[in-house]
Amino acid sequence: MQEPFRAVASREAEGGREIAVTVRNVGMDFDGVHAVKNASFDLPKGRFLTILGPSGSGKTTLLRMIAGFQTPSSGEIFINGEAVSAVPPHKRSIGMVFQRLALFPHMTAAENVAFPLKMRRRDARTIPDRVERYLALVRLGGYGGRRIHELSGGQQQRVAIARALVFEPDLLLLDEPLAALDRKLREEMQLEFRRIQRELGVTTINVTHDQREALVVSDDIVVMDQGEIQQKARPIHTYRQPRNAFVANFIGVTNFIAGTVRAVSEMGDVSIFRGDLMLAGKLGDPANPPAEGDKASGAIRAEQIRLAGDAAQLLTLDCVLAGTVTDTIFEGERMVYEVACAAIGDEVIRVFDHDPAAHTQFDIGESVFLGWNARDMLVFR
Repeated sequence: MQEPFRAVASREAEGGREIAVTVRNVGMDFDGVHAVKNASFDLPKGRFLTILGPSGSGKTTLLRMIAGFQTPSSGEIFINGEAVSAVPPHKRSIGMVFQRLALFPHMTAAENVAFPLKMRRRDARTIPDRVERYLALVRLGGYGGRRIHELSGGQQQRVAIARALVFEPDLLLLDEPLAALDRKLREEMQLEFRRIQRELGVTTINVTHDQREALVVSDDIVVMDQGEIQQKARPIHTYRQPRNAFVANFIGVTNFIAGTVRAVSEMGDVSIFRGDLMLAGKLGDPANPPAEGDKASGAIRAEQIRLAGDAAQLLTLDCVLAGTVTDTIFEGERMVYEVACAAIGDEVIRVFDHDPAAHTQFDIGESVFLGWNARDMLVFR
């Protein structure tokens, strides 16, 4: 049942903070197709929220509705307590940075940053100092006289950020601005976004399909799939306490072992059978628990599994399986093993070793043992 619309006061608090953005029962239909379905969340002032999901999940459509580029088919969006569905984009106090930066190539960096101030008819005498201050904020002091083509990709990103922030908007929206950058530069810019946001305290909504980016930059993450919000939580909770199998699978590398539920305790302990093998775990979604006899899957993350050449090394673990290494992948900071386990029908389990230099290296075809603790396996319907 949908919540009734109501006036949302900007002084309404979450954890002692005023609410900057409220999305309430918002939907968007395109020719009968639900791009966004009944989305609701609150974003306190000064927080950095990332909307995360695969292509086609509805995340960009939701951002565009917040920006005012699209009008919701249903529901309402409030910014600082005011309903904004009838407010055009240019009258919302919002700065935006897109994947296509839309910088003016015929202008210098400083002229690009000054543009929104001139459009808002700010006092011309104050503009140069403000532009210089925001160029310094994004670590481009002394670069104001350069044309856009004279700047690197990362420097152009910084100009776009300065331009979006220079008029001190109430809200900053980021639509996958780092997607076109190479991995190293993208990771550097993620930290820059986080530093700038914290320094200014501007409320920010970021859209991305990059899991690492969401975990690194965010105070909160909204995970979307097929137009619906699957979970809203802090990054550590999203990763360690996924609400359902989709979230568990989308963030991180997760192994799923399908089976049949044998028992569920009041304490949230679950046991599932896979053939003759019984596996113990914890309820992944206590609000939607499986019953005895239901089909379910145990989800275990690759870094929560230990690997050894001798089963005796894993005696302290709750579950130990024999397997054969089918592939090894060296990724620098970690080794990734793929291990086929006969006890679960020769399905492949992925295992991370984050300290390969200190541990035994296993070769393809080698017999090994892998194990984990019951508390680390989450069982979902």
